[in-house]
Amino acid sequence: MDSKKRYVALARVSSREQEREGFSLDVQVDALLQYADRNNGEIIRLFRIAETASKFDERTAFKELMAFAKKNAQRLDGLLFYKVDRAARNLFDYVELERLESEFGVRFISVAQPTENTPAGRMQRRMLASMASFYTEQQSLDVKEGLERRVASGLFPTRPPYGYRNVRIDGRSIVELHPENAVKIRRIFELYGYHNHTLDMLVETLRNEGIEWLPSVPRFGRSKLYTILNDRSYIGDIKFRGRWYPGTHTPIIERRLWNRVQALLGHKVYKQHQMTYASDLIKCGHCGSPITGERKTKMTKSGEREYMYYRCSQYHKGDHPRIRLTEKELDAQMLVIFDSLRVEDDDFRELIREELRQATNWDERASARKAKQLQEDLVQVRDQQNRLLNLRMLEEIDADTFASKSQELRDREEELKLEIDVADRGRHEIIDIAVKAFELSQSLREKWLTADYDAKRRLLEIICLNWTLDDVSLVPTMRKPFDLLVKGLVSKDSRGDTI
Repeated sequence: MDSKKRYVALARVSSREQEREGFSLDVQVDALLQYADRNNGEIIRLFRIAETASKFDERTAFKELMAFAKKNAQRLDGLLFYKVDRAARNLFDYVELERLESEFGVRFISVAQPTENTPAGRMQRRMLASMASFYTEQQSLDVKEGLERRVASGLFPTRPPYGYRNVRIDGRSIVELHPENAVKIRRIFELYGYHNHTLDMLVETLRNEGIEWLPSVPRFGRSKLYTILNDRSYIGDIKFRGRWYPGTHTPIIERRLWNRVQALLGHKVYKQHQMTYASDLIKCGHCGSPITGERKTKMTKSGEREYMYYRCSQYHKGDHPRIRLTEKELDAQMLVIFDSLRVEDDDFRELIREELRQATNWDERASARKAKQLQEDLVQVRDQQNRLLNLRMLEEIDADTFASKSQELRDREEELKLEIDVADRGRHEIIDIAVKAFELSQSLREKWLTADYDAKRRLLEIICLNWTLDDVSLVPTMRKPFDLLVKGLVSKDSRGDTI
């Protein structure tokens, strides 16, 4: 008959500090094996819980240990642990181990902290278990408070997102731009924001350009790109417990590009921004709703052919006119509008240039007034930010409310700063832009006929504030100075050689 004793053992390490202090898994396993050997025994099942284990994995391993011990209680001589705090990380687990000993007869054996199965011994073990539970709870609290302090200081609570990296300077961990990955992030935002890519097109373009996610996983997945495009970390914020806080790291993306990308991501109709006359460019003259685009594939004698139609988004409702126009029909109207802007007479062209220079002085004054109002709005937003911070310091509002309102005010501040920048730039460049715009207007037809989608959209945004589809006719509201050009042409026709 085999006279060897049979043991089940558990080795657990849950932090790198314990590993440095000599409680590593290998140290524990060696001690458990030596104990079994000294007592003429063997370990028939060894459970390991590594420091990288999640809480779920740790609970799963402990439950498996308890189930195995109960099932084989009749043939076991004890449960081996290195120390009491390695056996149970909370009092609930320790109670389960005591019940295993009292109800199933499986002894609790701590090889580095031996105790007897007596009232005094059990009291000693319970004190050690209570201390271990206190240490675990206090450590968890310290970690949470430490993370909150990091976030309050503008630092990431954990590893920074893709595009950044941690470096140690003078013993401190500092976040800096990753020299390669930050460039990839910029390219992703630029392609989506300025080159009218969908997510699927973005995946393909990155692959064609040789831009890899990781050497081991080269392809950027569609969901990964969507996550990147929605990550406020790239404009300088930090996410913590579902809220965004201001960070101290260097933004990868400018707020102007971020806002554009968010607007494009918010489109309800997929791929609408690939269609020249869609994406809220034109409003319906009947109901004011946006004109949307749709692709239809028809079978012709030469095979399948794709047609693009434009209609009101409320096309199917009530007594709304059932009007649909093809892209070819809209292109034809657009060329007529471009032709109406063209001036053939060289002398008259020079007169228009001079008139544009004089007319834009009014726009410059309007821009100055607008910039002043925006500056006043910016001061108010910053005052609100200071009041909000004071309320938080006085604990009159909770952290979640502070984070939410703070994010709103930061976004508004950046919007105002961007508008101020545009207004300031407009005051200094408006005359030059007006003259260049006139030169552009004289070659619109040629540019349109050879332009791709991106170029066409840019041309439309340059010359018009908005468009209305009145029945089947495009009605533009021209931007300055193109509106002056139209007025100039009418004036010339009516008064000879004056504008």
